[in-house]
Amino acid sequence: MSALVIVAERLIDGTGRDPLERAAVVIEDGRITAVGERSSLTIPDGADVLEDDDLTLLPGFMDMHVHLASSGTNLVRILMTPASLALLNSIPNSARTLAAGVTTVRDAGHTPVGVRLAAEAGYFPAPRMELAISLLSQTGGHGDDLMPCGARVGLTMNVDVPHGVVDGVDGMRRKVRQVLQAGADWIKLCTSGGVLSPGDLPDHAQFSVDEIRTAVEEAAVVGRRVMAHAMSPAGIRNSLLAGVTSIEHGCLLDEEGIALMKEKGAYLVPTLVAPGDVIEGAMTSGGLPPEMIAKAERIGALHRAAVSAAIASGVKIAMGTDAAVGPHGANLRELGEMVRCGMTPMQAIVASTRVPADLLRRPDLGTLAPGKLADLVAVRGDPLADIDSLADPAHIRLVVKDGRVAYDFRNRSAAQPSSVSSPRAAS
Repeated sequence: MSALVIVAERLIDGTGRDPLERAAVVIEDGRITAVGERSSLTIPDGADVLEDDDLTLLPGFMDMHVHLASSGTNLVRILMTPASLALLNSIPNSARTLAAGVTTVRDAGHTPVGVRLAAEAGYFPAPRMELAISLLSQTGGHGDDLMPCGARVGLTMNVDVPHGVVDGVDGMRRKVRQVLQAGADWIKLCTSGGVLSPGDLPDHAQFSVDEIRTAVEEAAVVGRRVMAHAMSPAGIRNSLLAGVTSIEHGCLLDEEGIALMKEKGAYLVPTLVAPGDVIEGAMTSGGLPPEMIAKAERIGALHRAAVSAAIASGVKIAMGTDAAVGPHGANLRELGEMVRCGMTPMQAIVASTRVPADLLRRPDLGTLAPGKLADLVAVRGDPLADIDSLADPAHIRLVVKDGRVAYDFRNRSAAQPSSVSSPRAAS
């Protein structure tokens, strides 16, 4: 494969350093071999040189909380959708996510390992994936899909996804082993109530510290870690005391939780767009009871205040969106929300590139430097001057994953197919 060279007006390398003007990146055999000012680089013979007006080069973005096999929150539509059709929706969702400039995701539940295997086999364009497979919940907790009428909405899909309801230390030990057997890279726990669950509130804590610690210990045996859907102060505290790696959402994070996050070195994945996406989805598509909409409306302002306090205190923030609650392919809206909660545009970019790479323990990703895997995005304009421009698909000009062009606006090589009418509610 011939070398690929991308030339741009400016380059943001993901480390937080100032942009490099009139820059270029050289890619050979899937890795970056040179980064620097265009005038200082030697272009390999026969290289394919790509350039356009007013481009900015950045590392491929990384979304640490998506649900690729889920789309939307309309409970009626979910009940009327065969599991096989819902699973197939992961194909357009993956392609749309990649075309938006997101080259790596951590899937927080409901997506089986077969989706990743199919993507790696080249069946469809997709970001690199780490998977939680199942979403583990106590009986009656946030991930329990038994509705008050006695029906199950089928969130677990039963397609290579173990059912996630579990109680007690011994039950947790067995369930974690089952989910790991299904191919999970992460164990996902619901340690508090949530918005899209009928029988609890975000304020409620769920699972005991012993149950959570058991999941952490069982995952660690095979080198895996735990992420926790945790909104309530007690749910966050219990998760951190038990050793989880990342807190998802953190809507009611308080001063004690912030101090404990810093002490433990835990990451916060805020998903700031999610409450608004719940409300917008309910307004446009329906299918949610008023009680869930009310929870989303109440939690929004509290969520932003908690994340703002965490940012100001220096908690490690990794970008995540809860895509599925909102549209796939609109992931980069989250950066503008992080800025409105107190980050600088550069900090938001670092929180969406280098910090997620640290969270995933992937030193070969997250920044643009020689030797790194060649995941990068070329966008039109300067995102430091207008961070919200990243949310506009028209500004995404080129996406490269593993050194290959995955999306090029000139020929739409990674198409953004229309959505399959199938949705699975996420968290």
